Amino acid sequence: MLAQSQENLIINCSVVGKVECCVSLFQSFTYWSFGLVGEAKLYMALAFVGSAALGAAFGEAFAVLYSTVKDVITKTIAFKSILQQLKSTLDVLDPLVKDIQQSNRELGRSEKETHDLIQQMKKGVKLVSKYSNLKGWKHFVRYHYANKLCSLDKALHRLFQIHIPAWGLRNGIEVLRGVSDLCAQTNSAGINGVLPCAVPEPPDFTVGLDVSLKELKMELLKEEVLMLVLTAPGGCGKTTLVKMLCQDEDIKGKYEIFFVMVTKTPNLKDIIRRIFCHKGDRVPEFQSDEDAINRLKQLLNRIKQQNPILLILDDVWSGSESLLEKFKFHMTGYKILVTSRTAFPRFSCKYKLEPLSDEDATKLFRHLAILQDGNSYIPDDDTVKKIVKFCGGFPLALEVIGSSLRGESAATWENKMQNWTSGDSILDSVPEDDLLKRLQSSLEFSDKKVKPKHEIIMKECFMDIGSFPEDQRIRVASLVDMWEELYELDEVGTIANLLEISSRNLASLVVTRRDASEVGRYYAEDFVLQHDLLRELAIHRCRQEPIEKTKKLILDISGNNLPKWWTEQKQQHISSHLLSISTDENFSSSWCKIEPPEAKVLVLNFQTENYTLPEFVEKMEELKVLIATNYGSFPVELGNFQLLGSVPNLKRIRLEKVSIPSICRTLSASRSLEKISLFMCHIGHAFRNCSVQISDALPNLR
Repeated sequence: MLAQSQENLIINCSVVGKVECCVSLFQSFTYWSFGLVGEAKLYMALAFVGSAALGAAFGEAFAVLYSTVKDVITKTIAFKSILQQLKSTLDVLDPLVKDIQQSNRELGRSEKETHDLIQQMKKGVKLVSKYSNLKGWKHFVRYHYANKLCSLDKALHRLFQIHIPAWGLRNGIEVLRGVSDLCAQTNSAGINGVLPCAVPEPPDFTVGLDVSLKELKMELLKEEVLMLVLTAPGGCGKTTLVKMLCQDEDIKGKYEIFFVMVTKTPNLKDIIRRIFCHKGDRVPEFQSDEDAINRLKQLLNRIKQQNPILLILDDVWSGSESLLEKFKFHMTGYKILVTSRTAFPRFSCKYKLEPLSDEDATKLFRHLAILQDGNSYIPDDDTVKKIVKFCGGFPLALEVIGSSLRGESAATWENKMQNWTSGDSILDSVPEDDLLKRLQSSLEFSDKKVKPKHEIIMKECFMDIGSFPEDQRIRVASLVDMWEELYELDEVGTIANLLEISSRNLASLVVTRRDASEVGRYYAEDFVLQHDLLRELAIHRCRQEPIEKTKKLILDISGNNLPKWWTEQKQQHISSHLLSISTDENFSSSWCKIEPPEAKVLVLNFQTENYTLPEFVEKMEELKVLIATNYGSFPVELGNFQLLGSVPNLKRIRLEKVSIPSICRTLSASRSLEKISLFMCHIGHAFRNCSVQISDALPNLR
């Protein structure tokens, strides 16, 4: 391992042009390792690589001492053995001194730390000179000087056994740090010589992005735009669009482009290091984030003297607004393009990328799913159309599903279609989980300041939106009723959560009010839209627990095909707090028995001409909110309406496009009822034949 470490060090030193110094010092190291063994030798060797702690003054002092001793030996007979011992010591040190001098010249290190050693050398020159001039009869004096020479020899040994290794170890640590930094820079430079901020190549085949490309470029090139946020849900093709933009002649031929992929927990200094490394500049040692930004400004100011700059920050997570702000400094010839699943309300300049149209999605799917070898199975247009609809125009979904079916038999295609038609999620139908991860990442926070409770409620609210059918408007007022009872959110809190969900592109909040800044009782006409694939994600998250334990149960029923767990159990117990049941025009209101005693919210979505409330409603003792919505064309008779009179804690009723009988007689027993919302309902005689005033029958009605 030590040999390998030495080899790695030599290789890395050669990168910075110091290989000769390393080899020389490693050779000379064998002369001075006085008893030090094992790893200590390696550290001492490393210490001298690039340290050159001994200055030119030391080299000169050593040369004088060495030549003086040689001269005295040739002229003096007495005590020759002592001088010979001193010469032997100096012979060992001579090649090391020469290497140190060479390293010193290359690295220009300070001479302060070698002061003691230099003084010893000067003292030795003086001592040897005096000794050589002594008369032969002065034995006592010779003895005295001989002791001095012995002391000098010991001092030299001590310096090179203790002090020099200590200095070397310290400098060796510096070398290791430098090597580590060099390795980090080498790693940041990418693989196979690819620069760290180079623009990746776009896919070979793209479709449906030409119009978006033109619009995005037009927005970016506006003079007043400093930062533009390209936003869309995960898997919509944001990064692909940016790669295409960077190949556009108006961009590629004009701008110096830095393409930076941002992590979930971004490091400002690391991003700026990559930019420096991309330009081939020496990476400074940043003292703080502020220092890093100042150094970046200096670099960009220098670069833009030649070309304007485009900084691309790709895949920025929610909660990273403060990071983006630090890169916003006003200078001519400098623009920032951000891609994110979050719209970042703080920044005004945005471009929203929409999913592919059905036509473009079909082209992409056919390209990805069908082999052009003449032998593979080619599905009919109707099958392709249905699969494309399941993917919802998301390029990533089309890629994952298309790749999973490519080259498969007709039986496999048919089996997949049957599973998806019967309610299976495409998120569970392919072995790759990239699609699911990319979609779920929109629910994650990178901002540590976000309170856990707020994050949990936001995710719960996102799943609740899946309680309503796909491709339908979801009234904000319905969500207000639900979330006030489930999470104790008032109207302001509900709107705040919807804005957060909308900014993450998990749903779209459509405000119909003239003054969208008003929050209060003016949201009756506002609504929410959720993409089909995102609804799939919401339902998928709800299904992570067994039916009997899940806190949210969302059921989509086709015809009278009830789930097996519902029909197999005579009395299925459910612990859900939210129960949502959506049926189509072929449903006959044939309900099986279930027990949802803990449900606080019941959402019923239907399209039939006649619809009957399920009988289990009267046993829902904890039910507080009922939302029944007819998505058909005309109001329908709502059967079993009288069951609501048996629900003791019912507080809110929201009905849309239904015909109902007398309200007074039915709900007079519901003393806890606070709110009744009727939208496009046929009430006819609903309020007639009341023997008591509504205020008396429903005292808590607001």
